[in-house]
Amino acid sequence: MILVVDDEPQLRAIATRILKAVGYDVRSAENVDEALTHLDRGEVHLVITDMNMPGGSGLELLEQLKSLRPGVASIMLTAVDDPKLADEALDLGAYGYMIKPFGRSELLINVSGALKRRELELDVLRYSNSLEQMVRQRTEEVWDLVRDLERAEKDLHISREDAIARLSLAAEFRDGETANHNQRMSRYAALLAASCGFGGDDAQTFRLAALMHDVGKIGVPDGILLKPAKLTVEEFEVIKTHTVIGHQILTGSPSPLMQRAAVLALNHHERFDGTGYPNGIAGEDIPIEGRIAALADVFDAVTTRRVYRAAFNVPEAVSMMKAGRGSQFDPQLLDIFLDLLPEFIRIREEWL
Repeated sequence: MILVVDDEPQLRAIATRILKAVGYDVRSAENVDEALTHLDRGEVHLVITDMNMPGGSGLELLEQLKSLRPGVASIMLTAVDDPKLADEALDLGAYGYMIKPFGRSELLINVSGALKRRELELDVLRYSNSLEQMVRQRTEEVWDLVRDLERAEKDLHISREDAIARLSLAAEFRDGETANHNQRMSRYAALLAASCGFGGDDAQTFRLAALMHDVGKIGVPDGILLKPAKLTVEEFEVIKTHTVIGHQILTGSPSPLMQRAAVLALNHHERFDGTGYPNGIAGEDIPIEGRIAALADVFDAVTTRRVYRAAFNVPEAVSMMKAGRGSQFDPQLLDIFLDLLPEFIRIREEWL
């Protein structure tokens, strides 16, 4: 339902007639008190309110909506074209700002945009509210699987690697291509780690930890994770949460492997210039696990097909990565990567 609030009967009638003509359910009120009564009586999706009215201003109504009805969208009407007033209304949560007199198209465009934005924000809010519970439930399910595998397997080493592989698969798109992404990326990471001074067993631990770098994607809805098109800003913000979710799943274990996996999961999308996520840290403040994983992850991402684009060939990928020297990637690690490129290509061909 749309509520039109204005002390001018003629304007209320015009706005109501235009909106009802295209199928909206519309109510009207002549002041703030009457508007609040309507809000108490039924579900209101959008309030279109005048700025100046007897007995209370539109800004006061916006303040009420912001504190008591955050799920209700709003559009401000005013006879004065005042940028400062517009900024104040937008700061209070208004989705739009129209100058009287307005035209039919202007009104319908603003209303349609406000309602669509409201629905998107409510979807994000509902997702955010359910995320913690979903992560807790899925984390427990994953760890139940790990414990069951460890109890069933006599050989502890085989059991551990099998459990980790299954844990990484649980977080992914559930197809062979993405599973091989984990295998390739983890081997690239282990190769880089060994060249950075990590010993044999330590490099092996690095490989197993890297298998779990995307485990946090179990907390991302399939509709966003598998979307075959460019993500919206809001959807990309949801995707970003997989780093924090992965860290929450893996952190707190006494196992050095899980501790490394938690650090790697949290930091593999940080950038050397500080423009990455989730924490925007830069340079050597990014743990070595994150800097290594970033190189391994990006090389595999750009050289394999995705639902929204074809794969780049190796020379194209190398050129792209060189362009990220010092901005996306640690320069010293990038030089090591370039020296190891034949080994990267061998791993890629083995696990395609």
